[in-house]
Amino acid sequence: MEITRSALAAMVDHTLLKTDATHEQVAALVAEARELGAFSVCVSPSMLPVTAELGEVKVATVCGFPSGNHSAEAKAFEAAESSRLGADEVDMVINIGLLKEGRADAVEAEIAAVRAATTGLLKVIIESAALTDDEIVAACRAAEAAGADYVKTSTGFHPAGGASVHAVELMSATVGQRLGVKASGGIRDYATANAMVEAGATRLGLSGTRAVLDGADGVESDDEVEGGY
Repeated sequence: MEITRSALAAMVDHTLLKTDATHEQVAALVAEARELGAFSVCVSPSMLPVTAELGEVKVATVCGFPSGNHSAEAKAFEAAESSRLGADEVDMVINIGLLKEGRADAVEAEIAAVRAATTGLLKVIIESAALTDDEIVAACRAAEAAGADYVKTSTGFHPAGGASVHAVELMSATVGQRLGVKASGGIRDYATANAMVEAGATRLGLSGTRAVLDGADGVESDDEVEGGY
């Protein structure tokens, strides 16, 4: 079943994480998110607090981004400061090297530290394209054990790539009954976005949101689709 434009928009974190982004661009991002009906905007911590009129749009930010190679204490401080400055959600990057060393317990500990410092919803970026299937499962289980709300595929900055249908399916099969699954990185058209939702994604990180949503034009409205979204 194809997801409608309005239902897809309501799943989107409208994202601007470019290193040269300006406050003016963030204001434009917020205005566009409101126009498109996106769930949230996702911006760098330096852009907090967001002063543009948000309406119903939530504010997400990132933590330990993009490498994840920060101490647990640094990540926790960053998350606490972002929460203080109005972030509703924090997307943290795990230390992939710890996971590669088989130290899932250490990954769980750093997620728990950020969880304790975050007042809102916590998403855990596992950089799935850089992981084996077993590592994806281990990362998802660590996130759940540490009290995270979501697992997320990618930063969009790793050379291994972004989200894949396979990774989303595996993440959803591992924790999808209890945690949300966010697909992010390389989702540039409606067909890809719809495939991620069918695979189990409950949130999408998009920078080209308008182009993706435009691809849904012509899909039957929610009222016309039996058992629609």
